[in-house]
Order: sequence, then C-alpha cells, then structure tokens
Amino acid sequence: MFSQETVKTETEEQKISLTLEEFLDWYPDGYQGRFELHDGAIVKMQPTGTHEQVAGFLALELGVEIKRLNLPFFIPRQGLIKAIDSDKSAYIPDVMVLDSNALENESLWKKRSTITQGTSIKLAIEVVSTNWRDDYLMKLGEYEKLEIAEYWIVDYLGLGGRRYIGDPKQPTILVYHLVEGEYMVNLFRGQDILRSPTFPELNLTAEQIFAVGQ
Repeated sequence: MFSQETVKTETEEQKISLTLEEFLDWYPDGYQGRFELHDGAIVKMQPTGTHEQVAGFLALELGVEIKRLNLPFFIPRQGLIKAIDSDKSAYIPDVMVLDSNALENESLWKKRSTITQGTSIKLAIEVVSTNWRDDYLMKLGEYEKLEIAEYWIVDYLGLGGRRYIGDPKQPTILVYHLVEGEYMVNLFRGQDILRSPTFPELNLTAEQIFAVGQ
C-alpha cells in the first residue's frame, strides 16, 4: 500500500499522514523492523544493541516472575498501543506485560496485535535512547491518559532531562504508578531495589539493570 519511502527517521519529514488502519495495513511482516505511528507519521525504531540487551534482560526477569507466581500475564514479542484520543498514533513499548484475561475485550488484538484499553496492560517499559523526550513527555502523557497501571522509564545512560533525573545526570529508573488517574513516580539508582506494584516480590536492583547496558 505504501512504500518504504513513507517511513521517516527522527530527522526526516513525513509527507503522508496515515490513519491507524492504514498504518496497520502497511506494517511489514517478519523482521523488517519495529515501527510506531506518531500523529500520522511512520517512525522506524532503531535501537542499539545495548538497548536491546537491557530490554531483553527485563523481559526475561519479568517472565520468570510471571511463571513463578503463575500469573495470567504474558509478554508479547511485539504489540502496539493505540493512543486513546487519536486514530493517528500508536506506540510499541520495549517491554509490555499484558493481562491474558482482558484480551477478550480487545477487538484489534487477534488480527492486529494492537491494544486499545489501558486496563489490558499491567506494565509498559520504555528503555531510553537519544530520543528521550518521546519516553519522558509524549509516551508518559499518553500512557497516563490510557490509565496504564504501571510505566517504567529505564534511563540506563542517564540521558533524560535534569528535571526528571536530577543534576548531575546519572542512570535512573523511574517507576510510575497510577493513583486516582494520575501518575506518581519513584526513582531508583545504584543498589536501590525496584519497587513495583505489579510485581511486589521482584528482587532486582537498578544497578543490575544498568550493568547489562555497559
């Protein structure tokens, strides 16, 4: 339907504005890449190797916890989250924990691997790259509006703005949890053990995660 010329990187202009349906029809099969839709523009996600190592490590640790506790959750290899108030935006978290029991209410899941309701998502994780504003501003706001219960920003290189991670900048994990429709946040560094409302028995320090990305 659309050629690869419709795809843009962070610095390129997008000439064609797509709806979510058009984007999903265009989305390539197989391992041609990961793509998001930002206000009608296709954005190819191009993570580094260390970025993928950190995301993979987190998925593995959470998967072990899900299995140990026999929780009705799973972690999809890829899955999109539709913006709540736009038919032109959809995001693909680095790690997403879904509630298997909630998928019967997700009309786009079986054929499109797309989530439309925040309550279906137990946890979304974004591992920060150079485009840190997407994770700290755009996605934070969208995930809060969707009322996703828990959202981690894993800033293993300390790239985010000082208003978020302090000055001097340092590697930080921000764990947002929903309280009466608004995100509250806790910051974790060094030997701090992460406190996760979804996985309260998780025994993982911030430094263990950061070490994977070194």
